[in-house]
Amino acid sequence: MIRVQREAFDAALEFRQFREGESGAGGTVMFVGTVRPSNERGRISAMTLEHYPSMTEKALAEIEAEAHRRWPLIKSLIIHRYGRLKPGEDIVLALTQSAHREAAFAACAFLVDFLKTKAPFWKLEEADGRALWVEAQASDEAAAKRWRKE
Repeated sequence: MIRVQREAFDAALEFRQFREGESGAGGTVMFVGTVRPSNERGRISAMTLEHYPSMTEKALAEIEAEAHRRWPLIKSLIIHRYGRLKPGEDIVLALTQSAHREAAFAACAFLVDFLKTKAPFWKLEEADGRALWVEAQASDEAAAKRWRKE
């Protein structure tokens, strides 16, 4: 399941609802991504995420479907926010569930790495009185590279 939304989410509530009624699950993994207070460009006062809804939802569905092809997942959930966010606010939630923990861990890591590099969001970071568009980081590309099929 995928949700792209402006509103904040309650990670604990989402986790509880995700786990309801499932049998056969041996592992559930959750990742929450948060706006950092600073980085190499300075102290962050806000980050604005923009997107084109149909393009974004299609890309997220493809990323999620690929995780389900690679691992025996019972289910997954991706929530990604857009709009203006302040440091400490949550941006993304990824949940995976499988009969075995290894698959749940690997699939969640895959989702996060590919969300970071393949999800079509544009990020405008406000830091130290300047607004800068955030470019893809080499470290993010390196993390995603481990999942690419040769």
